[in-house]
Amino acid sequence: MLDRRTKGLAPGTVALLEDNARKPVGLVGVTPASKIAGRMLDRDPEAEIGRDWLAARLGKALSLRERVFDTPYYRLVHAEADGFPGVIIDRFGDTCVVQPNAAWAEALLPELAEALAEVTGVTTILKNAGSRGRALEGLDDVDAVLLGEAPDAPVPVEMNGATYMADLTGGQKTGLFYDQRPNHGFAARLARGEAVLDVFSHVGGFALAALAGGAASALAVDGSAPALALAEEGARRMGAAERFSTRQGDAFDTLTALGEEGARFGLVICDPPAFAPAKPALEAGLRAYEKVARLSAPLVEEGGYLVLCSCSHAADLSSFTGACLRGIGRAGRRAQLVHTGFAGPDHPLLPQLAESGYLKALVFRL
Repeated sequence: MLDRRTKGLAPGTVALLEDNARKPVGLVGVTPASKIAGRMLDRDPEAEIGRDWLAARLGKALSLRERVFDTPYYRLVHAEADGFPGVIIDRFGDTCVVQPNAAWAEALLPELAEALAEVTGVTTILKNAGSRGRALEGLDDVDAVLLGEAPDAPVPVEMNGATYMADLTGGQKTGLFYDQRPNHGFAARLARGEAVLDVFSHVGGFALAALAGGAASALAVDGSAPALALAEEGARRMGAAERFSTRQGDAFDTLTALGEEGARFGLVICDPPAFAPAKPALEAGLRAYEKVARLSAPLVEEGGYLVLCSCSHAADLSSFTGACLRGIGRAGRRAQLVHTGFAGPDHPLLPQLAESGYLKALVFRL
């Protein structure tokens, strides 16, 4: 329960948190009206939350990414797991896109931008205000340029031998999903010489990686025409346009239609949005995952592979696996689970916060 004084604090205030015995616990960013009233920033009650503090945290985050990646394309800050509760920062070479989804970070946004430029050397910093979480913090949905100039064209990003076109100002989230990078790579090894179907493809995530891995062909399905246009441009830049095709439409309808057409693929991947973003949506979300599995399994050739993914915080690995297996079974197929994938090292897991390990990718051989 918040007392009257705490309820009166301005959103984004940095305050000292004390336990029932009035013993200091640490410094928190306070948003009294939010579901998360206090976000732990530092266990040291004497810490000064400002530009130098931000720079030190950013330096630690950067050191991890520079150790594991040889190109400046990665998630630089993964919220609580990097000590920045509610903050996402994705790096695209000389540009960083910041999602300050907590009021404390919004209040310190000028200092954060200065520290980010100092630590990384980037010349452009964009604020992306499109997250639904900002509304819960009482924040606006207005994007902004914090440093430099916004790019006037999509930015090419190379991963796993594929070229992705990231729209940093008009695309989904920050423009590209880095979390699936290791799963793209694993699936690409299964794609060699095969026809590949990538459903909920966005800008060609699995499809383009599969083409880079030697797939005979790849069909990308998504509801967004702009996203598919970016995927087509990526395939063109890779020299793989002749092996790549797209199909715009509702994923469930398209899966049903492909089944009726008798289409078969050596590798099918379904990477939907979060069907269960929170606990109230869990049961409906699991039914949706089961339906995806049921509709996609018949499209896989005998001995082929089915990759099913979930980015739902509320659906843990066990419940998601169960939903997938029910769907595969109801499609009349028998499955071997050959690999379980998670997000890459630029999306570290904070063990005390299970939600930071949201991504699951199950690879079945049917």
